[in-house]
Amino acid sequence: MRKVGIWMYQNGGGDAIEQKIVAKLRERGIEAVTGLNLRFAIASKDGIVCNGTNVSELDAFFSYNAGEQTVMQVYMYEALASQIPTINNFEAFKIAEDKFRSNMAMSTAGVRTTDFLLCHREATEAIEEKFDEWGKMVFKPIDGWGGAGMALLENRQMFQALKPLLNQMDVRHIYVERFIENDYSDFRVDIVDGEFIGCYGRKAGERDWRTNVTSGGSVIMREANDEIIDIAKRATAAIGLEIGGVDILYDTEREEYVVLEVNGIPAFATPEQEAMGLDFNDRKIDKIVEMLDRVTQHH
Repeated sequence: MRKVGIWMYQNGGGDAIEQKIVAKLRERGIEAVTGLNLRFAIASKDGIVCNGTNVSELDAFFSYNAGEQTVMQVYMYEALASQIPTINNFEAFKIAEDKFRSNMAMSTAGVRTTDFLLCHREATEAIEEKFDEWGKMVFKPIDGWGGAGMALLENRQMFQALKPLLNQMDVRHIYVERFIENDYSDFRVDIVDGEFIGCYGRKAGERDWRTNVTSGGSVIMREANDEIIDIAKRATAAIGLEIGGVDILYDTEREEYVVLEVNGIPAFATPEQEAMGLDFNDRKIDKIVEMLDRVTQHH
């Protein structure tokens, strides 16, 4: 019997989603081994063993837990990806985790992103010059998520005030993006295996410019038009993700849609969000199960 390893978040209804995935895999003759947090794996020449399971001998591994990632877990994830198929594939996962690399990949593929700049902390003249062209910009940790560590910089003085803090934190590279004039709401578009799954929006709180729910934003109902769906598909493909949640803003100044970032572990709708009318969970589960079925047949 084919076997798939799963590490899935459990909060916000994730446990129920996992149970559905396990049941649908069983219907296809695939056994699922759950709770495989690679942080606690032991590796040797015999393979990578986690919770008594030699995950190196599985037919595929499905990693879907953004909130509990650790350096060790990601390291083992990379090692495992060299032995068996993983979803998402590790290389695409790493690109999606890096805001600079993901924007580079999308720009190279012709997907519209905001303007961005990366430089060493000791060579920031290029950033200061960009204030004349961009006006406002956003400082972002290249590997942050949920809006954490971001700062809106409206002028050179604000950037100069930020620099001592970055030096104290030993930040080596400074990454900034042109601030996109918008109505403080976005589109989150879910793509699985190249197909559109669903869309909703997020709206910033009254005292913040970030739409992230963890930063005070709230989920709103929203429908994606054909252009938005096409952008999301191309953005996910540019990074190489099997599963992606694409955040898209409408630039009110330039009157165009812009990809803000692509999330490699986009959450399913919570029970509360399903009660609002977000109904894409079952489609997403079905597509993930179909993909795991196909991948394990070829392994």
